[in-house]
Amino acid sequence: MALRFGPDVSTAETDYGTVLLDQPSGNYWELNPTGSLVVRTLLDGGDEAEAVAALLTEFDIGRDRAEQDVTALVRELRDSGLAS
Repeated sequence: MALRFGPDVSTAETDYGTVLLDQPSGNYWELNPTGSLVVRTLLDGGDEAEAVAALLTEFDIGRDRAEQDVTALVRELRDSGLAS
């Protein structure tokens, strides 16, 4: 399922990954390069399987680990209220 951030969430690419800012609370999250790739894939309309495939292509990581990482990141973003 594609990912969408709420209207009050800003994103910025950095040399180290992506920063997410929840403007009302002032809380921010810094995503490493793997997290950034997952978020970018999902924001571009990809699903979780495509995010896993992107990780496997870009990084030296096993499929099980990639699937766990994608699932965990998506769950955290949704549980935090940043994304739907």
